Amino acid sequence: MARIVYVNGAFLPEDQATISVFDRGFLFADGVYEVTSVLHGKLIDNDAHLGRLHRSLSELAMPSPESDARITEIQLELARRNDLQEGMIYLQITRGAADRDFKFPKDATPSLVMFTQTKALIDNPQAEAGISVITVPDIRWKRRDIKSVGLLAPSMAKQAAADAGADDAWMVEDGFVTEGSSNNAYIVDEQGVVITRHLGNEILSGITRKAVLRLANEHDVKVDERPFSVDEAKAAQEAFVTSASTFVCPVVKIDDQMIGNGAPGPMAKRLRQIYIETALAGGF
Repeated sequence: MARIVYVNGAFLPEDQATISVFDRGFLFADGVYEVTSVLHGKLIDNDAHLGRLHRSLSELAMPSPESDARITEIQLELARRNDLQEGMIYLQITRGAADRDFKFPKDATPSLVMFTQTKALIDNPQAEAGISVITVPDIRWKRRDIKSVGLLAPSMAKQAAADAGADDAWMVEDGFVTEGSSNNAYIVDEQGVVITRHLGNEILSGITRKAVLRLANEHDVKVDERPFSVDEAKAAQEAFVTSASTFVCPVVKIDDQMIGNGAPGPMAKRLRQIYIETALAGGF
């Protein structure tokens, strides 16, 4: 059965879904997106994702085509129609279609597209074995706090990782790690302190990041929000990433350096377990 997607008011088989060639998301990457995870058919931390969606829209002076209540209805209907029990729902809003002009159009109707992806989020082999990352220069624009659809630089980073035989890439600016290609980055020092870059225009304010840091605080895990260098990361006891599509995923190798003993560390495993248990219990 063909996957059902949502495009501007209609639920359609994916092979019948179309978008205008004049859509500004296509022409200018003039759009934003969110990815909400789904467990047992339920949306995880969706209110937080919609809150960040509104922030991204506001930063780009872009209206939302639907209310939060209606967006949630569409998400749940997509999950139902595709029998999505575990995976993600992708949501994208663009400024809409207008004749090509760099200036924002005054009369364009925002475009809304959503689709589902099935993925094993709990029994994830990468979380069991850990992933390897390479470091690459961070060549992105200066407003990484906006969850923009302009993802060519992260895509290039992921391809560089694949070409190097690694699983992902950590981006580096002025000697310090900013974040992963599609996730937030963390290390754990010898004292068991979790270190991750502070929020600002340099990184995306991850929804999973926010949840994990809250859970860490509730379970007496010390967190230090500050930049860390590549050398500091390679000397760390542990490393991991967080995202809606991986939850908490250990990093066991950075460039050519094994982290710790080269296996997922206890902190990453503990935080992952706490996150999953909280999500399944409806704690987000």
